[in-house]
Amino acid sequence: MTFSERLQQVANNPEALTQLGRGLERESLRITEDLKVSSLPHPNALGSALTNKWITTDFAESLLEFITPVSRDVDDLLAQLDDIHKFSLSHMAGERLWPMSMPCFVGDQDEIELAQYGSSNTGRMKTLYREGLKRRYGSVMQIISGVHFNFSFPDAFWDGLFGEQTELQRQDSVSDAYFALIRNYYRFGWLIPYLFGSSPALCGSFIQNEVLKASFEKVGKGTYFLENATALRLSDLGYTNNAQSSLKIGFNSIEQYLTGLNSAIHTPSAEFSKLGVVVDGKRQQLNSNVLQIENELYAPIRPKRVAKSGEKPSEALKRAGVEYIEVRSLDVNPFSPIGIDEDQVRFLDLFLTWAILTPSPEMTDCELACWRDNWNKVVVDGRNPQLELKIGCDGEELLLKTWGQRVFAELEQVAITMDKLHGDSKYQQTCQRLLSWINDPQLTFSAKLLEQIKAYQGISAVGDHYATEHAKQLAQQDFRFYDQATFEQEAAASVIKQRQIEQSDTLSFDDFLADYFADVDVEIPTLG
Repeated sequence: MTFSERLQQVANNPEALTQLGRGLERESLRITEDLKVSSLPHPNALGSALTNKWITTDFAESLLEFITPVSRDVDDLLAQLDDIHKFSLSHMAGERLWPMSMPCFVGDQDEIELAQYGSSNTGRMKTLYREGLKRRYGSVMQIISGVHFNFSFPDAFWDGLFGEQTELQRQDSVSDAYFALIRNYYRFGWLIPYLFGSSPALCGSFIQNEVLKASFEKVGKGTYFLENATALRLSDLGYTNNAQSSLKIGFNSIEQYLTGLNSAIHTPSAEFSKLGVVVDGKRQQLNSNVLQIENELYAPIRPKRVAKSGEKPSEALKRAGVEYIEVRSLDVNPFSPIGIDEDQVRFLDLFLTWAILTPSPEMTDCELACWRDNWNKVVVDGRNPQLELKIGCDGEELLLKTWGQRVFAELEQVAITMDKLHGDSKYQQTCQRLLSWINDPQLTFSAKLLEQIKAYQGISAVGDHYATEHAKQLAQQDFRFYDQATFEQEAAASVIKQRQIEQSDTLSFDDFLADYFADVDVEIPTLG
């Protein structure tokens, strides 16, 4: 069945394409007046980072993460994220949010305090996991920020695509369909850093290799850039894990994916073993395997399912299949106070719907390497008008512009269909706007940002400008979805919930870790 036929089939039920599930996770550093990473602990008024459902921390105490619930309406989704930002900024003692993915200057990485989650076994394990990340990759890499987009199709979509099925048949069909989407994401997802990449430049402290540094151009005192780069955050200079480059994790089925993931969790790493698990009576990492836990797998997209209490992500997938996907390749949008805008959400709606309806043959290791190579080309040279991308393992290539135009021709079909169901033209407007960016790279986020970095003579001045403007804008606007009291109640309830978790612990931390990793062949040293 062709893409167009599948689109028509699911569109027969209006709810199939009007009830898409979306959630956002935005990371952002708290910064001081003089553009340094905050050294203050997580603000008390924001509640417990362990248990607040909207406001938590990622790697560091200073790295906030804002989380929306699942929404079926684009305006509601953005209003929720707006309100979370507004409340948080009002309780940050005058600190601001850094508006870009690549962090401001960091002098000594040991000044970056790991996120703290209290005295419970769960909280201590979260911090120890971050200690391991610090030892393995360095703290500076871990405070690079992004925006994650969680996305799912409603039951009506699957009904239209598959018809009547038993529960088990539906579970298998849905998982297969999401993995087909993931394969197409690897094939065509380079469109996301091309359009929305916002890290064409970075602080010179990120580039340790002087020979490599010489290949960059410099502006101001210490900002380095590549003229046609889009998203250096996704390059080897950014949020990557070289130790994982040899992992064979395929996406042809949920079984293949889980087999590869579990292999990585169980595979010892000679490099990480040298760090030690316990040194001088202090834990350095959870274990010395290639992945301490599943979350350490760096990927531009992940299959997900909401886990039950005590259940690991892979166990949830094995139990009931894929429930949604998490898109992880979005840079923070520096031009938006909340790190993402409406056009980006609507584009992702269109692109992910197109990706799941477009035929997606199984992918060999050679093809996966080919698509990854395309991504690498786009993140470092994406705005080069002559850039060609591979279209398979046989060496054939196609201009990025030409390939992008072909994809957008089919995205427009999805946009027309969605607009007809919604009774407006918003998706077509998004499609037309972004098609103009395919035709003119100077309209992309990275081009606009690099132009400002050059004008301001560096990243710091641009970040300072937008951090201030965003704070003002959010302070001046009213709450759009929630209200002040709702956030205060959640903050207070989260503190109580953390205390209850701490009081309910019955195992020592040693025993807790031994129990958690009982199915993994690792030695968990006992500290007593």
